[in-house]
Amino acid sequence: MSVGRKLFAAMASIIVAMSVLFVLVTLFVVQGILEHVQIIDRSEQTREWSRLFAAYYEQNGESWDGVGQSEAVNEMIRRNPTVTILLLSPDGRKLFGAGDAVDEAVYRLGIRADVEAGAETIGLLYYHDPEAASVSIMRIGISHSVTFLLLVGAIVIAGVSLIVAYLVSKRLTAPLRQLIPVLDRLGKGELGIQARVAAKDEFGTVAESFNAMSGQLLRTEQARRNLVADVAHELRTPLTIIRGKLDLFQQRGEPVEPERLLPLQDDLIRLTRMVDELHQLSLAEARKLPLERNPTNMRALLERIAERIAPDAEAKRIKVAIDGTDGQPLADVDPNRMTQVFLNLLVNAVRYTPEGGKVRIVVEEQPGRNGKGGQVTIVIADNGIGIESKHLPFLFDRFYRAEEARTRYGGGMGLGLAIAKEFVSAHGGSIEAASAPGLGTTFTVTLPRA
Repeated sequence: MSVGRKLFAAMASIIVAMSVLFVLVTLFVVQGILEHVQIIDRSEQTREWSRLFAAYYEQNGESWDGVGQSEAVNEMIRRNPTVTILLLSPDGRKLFGAGDAVDEAVYRLGIRADVEAGAETIGLLYYHDPEAASVSIMRIGISHSVTFLLLVGAIVIAGVSLIVAYLVSKRLTAPLRQLIPVLDRLGKGELGIQARVAAKDEFGTVAESFNAMSGQLLRTEQARRNLVADVAHELRTPLTIIRGKLDLFQQRGEPVEPERLLPLQDDLIRLTRMVDELHQLSLAEARKLPLERNPTNMRALLERIAERIAPDAEAKRIKVAIDGTDGQPLADVDPNRMTQVFLNLLVNAVRYTPEGGKVRIVVEEQPGRNGKGGQVTIVIADNGIGIESKHLPFLFDRFYRAEEARTRYGGGMGLGLAIAKEFVSAHGGSIEAASAPGLGTTFTVTLPRA
């Protein structure tokens, strides 16, 4: 059953149940009022007749024989010519009747009373007169009229409510019905398809989430295709060079000097490093990267990394300074993996900062609540050539290089920042980049505090 039908069925059940309950409760209340409101009191008359018949029953030896010939009974009838009386035995057998009204009218409109002798009921008395009958007719008419109006009103209200419920359920599920064909098209491989956001409610949120997911799937598929093309391109150039040189050496048939093999070795080292980086990246993306996490003094770790890049920085007269929190800011990380991350960031900072520039490293510690949790933030900022804003969203993609902004300085294989992002994410942290042409680049890494 569709969501719309389920919603309509639920609303219809509630409407019908409330209508029936309303009718029953109203009828119960009205009937109780009509039964207990005495517009005309005939209790004295019915007691008088009951005493008369009870006296006859006792005087006649506890027998109703000849009750119609009783002088006292006939005298009471002559004094009340408009009254109709019916006397029944306890089992409902007619014993006596007098008056002009038909028995059916007396049973339906008359007043019933018990005839008792001592503690025993010896008969049933029905008293009827025109005025009391009119009141009974009015009471029955009111009851029937209320019942009819309630039923008609309940049917009309229920019908209108069901129509409204159907329209409401149809309107509420309309965005979902519009989304289903789009889902089918996405399932058939039409990546990037977008659904129309028709409302700002939960359905609109679902549509927006679907659009984001569809766009992400398209970008992922494009990244996969680009990855294959990029890997093929990165492998093709060194392999072509190696093959060409080996073919040349083979054609000459001469001994090869060791120094002539050095370019081949460099290309092989480059290929090996790229394969290793791709392997590490794939492990990190699959959340299978082995980590040996320990409380690590991030300031001391960064000082050791800064010492490793000191020769390159001194060659360009670049000052590398470490500032921030005093003491020992501890982060729960794998120091080897983090060394690879920050080494890549600092090497890039030195590479893309002109001579006489500055690279600033800031380490800050933010404790969590009650001394638990918290994070360690590391900021690496340079005053180099910077990166154009159009490149920033793709800076951490595999094989992406902002060559337009860095042609003077060259670049790597485009895997370093992708690996850095995945390594940081594997630790439960985050990495962000901010930059502007001519103003330098700032990388902010956030890691969990030990």
